[in-house]
Parts: sequence; C-alpha cells; structure tokens
Amino acid sequence: MIKNTDRRPLPADTMAHLRSRLAIYVALTRLNRPIGIFLLLWPTLTGLWIAAGGWPGWHLLLVFTLGTVLTRSAGCILNDLADRHFDGHVKRTVDRPLVTGKIDPLEALFLAAGILFMALLLVLTTNLFTVGLAAAAAAITAIYPFMKRHTYVPQAILGLAFSMGILMAFTAVTGEIASVAWLLLIANLLWVVAYDTEYAMVDRDDDLKLGLKSTAILFADLDRLMIGILQGSTLLTLYLASRSTGLEIAWYLGLAGAAGLFGYQQWLIRERQRDACFRAFLNNHWVGLSIFAGAIVHYALI
Repeated sequence: MIKNTDRRPLPADTMAHLRSRLAIYVALTRLNRPIGIFLLLWPTLTGLWIAAGGWPGWHLLLVFTLGTVLTRSAGCILNDLADRHFDGHVKRTVDRPLVTGKIDPLEALFLAAGILFMALLLVLTTNLFTVGLAAAAAAITAIYPFMKRHTYVPQAILGLAFSMGILMAFTAVTGEIASVAWLLLIANLLWVVAYDTEYAMVDRDDDLKLGLKSTAILFADLDRLMIGILQGSTLLTLYLASRSTGLEIAWYLGLAGAAGLFGYQQWLIRERQRDACFRAFLNNHWVGLSIFAGAIVHYALI
C-alpha cells in the first residue's frame, strides 16, 4: 500500500491569516469579554434549577448554557452592526472590528446568522413552546440596538431580552410558565435596568453628544438613587418568588450576598467616574452567581 505523504502543513502566512481572522471573530462576538455571557447565564440557570426543582439533567443544562453563549455572541454582532456609525465616536467602542474596518458588515451578518442557526438547532431539541419563546427572544434582541435612538429606556428592552431565558427554562422543563417564572422575569428585568444604567453612565457624555438616549441620561442626577431603588426592588421581587417555591435559608443567604454587592456598587459609583461605573457594572457577575448559588445549595440540601 502506498501511503499518501503529501500532507504539507499550511504555509506560515496562511496560519497567521487564520489566527488573525479568529481574533477578529472573537472580538466581534466579545468571547474575550464574557461578562455578558455571565449576566445572561446566571438568571437563566437559576430559573432552570427552580423549574426543575434541582438538577435539570445534562441535556437542558447544555442546551441553555451553550444557547446562552451563542445568542449573546449573535446579539453582540447585531448590536455592532446597528451601532457601527456611532461606535467610532464613543471612547469605549472605537476599536470594535466593524468600526476599524477589520470585518465587512455583510460578513458579520452571515456570521450572526450562522450562530443563530446553531442556537436554533439546540432549542429544537426541547419543545414547540420553547422554540416559540426563542423566536420572540431573537426578535427582541434584534430591535434592542435601535431603541436608544427612540426611547430613554432601551435598558428595559435589554432586560426583557435577557429575561426570556427564564421563561424558556420553565417551558423546557414543564411545558408551561408558572407564576413564579413571571416574578423571576420581573426581578431580572429590574436588575438588568440597574446594571445597564451603570454601564450607560460610562458612555453618558458621548451619548449626549451623539443624541442617543439611555436611562443614565433620563435619571440624570438621580441616577444613583434610581439604581438603588431598582436594586432593592430586585431583591424584594426575588424574596416574593421564594414564598411560592419553598426556597429558604440558602436562597436568603444568596440574596444577602447580592445585597452586599449592591451596596459595594453604590460605593463605586458615588462620584460617577467612568472606570468606577464600569467596575460596578462588572461586579454584577457576582450578584448573579450569588443568587444562583443560593438556588443550587437549597435544592442540594433538601
């Protein structure tokens, strides 16, 4: 038998080109900045654990974890496509691939479509109700980037998009949406508006110059107070959710941890400095993890 020895390695310049393209795709999908994945994942998994009354099984865990990564990645691309004419004028976003011309808008659109198709394949392994909710979530995600042109509360639209996974978790497990799912959705929506207002405080000066809108602009000098009210309302709604599910000590400890982190965020944003506001936004990863940990420990102990 004659062996095929004509398996030459790719030329160095080809490998360098592939690495360069991969780096661009990673930057475009923000996989190098996973905070958005965490902020979407923790409340979704919390809803999944509560819907299942504990461990949901490997199938649903993988569907919702991978689905979160994929939908967040596609959402980042769609957001950058919508904002590519604005991002070059904002300090935080001047280096994004669509702004610098490292990737063509049509190529980015095809990449987003491919990622969404993979997410669709995942959700098709659940049930029709969940697939319908996934379609609604995709539609909300697609319109969100345009809301900052027309309304001062685009954060509320983002909150709805980031909360659809909670409803999907319930329909995937039980085939219906329990009343507690709506409380979890409301709590998450309030939380998203709070932390995305912190995020918007970073860009407030640039947004004002560009004529864009946000809750940070709407709240103006009341921004810290409104964030505090939203954070308190989040905790209250999560407490109310526990009354109908039997969540007890571990859940309350998770909420107490979240409350302490909210207090820390208020300290960070006290002078409204860009870097401090951004650190406050990033800190919400730990808020979501604290609440999720409370749910996990509760069901592990019963």
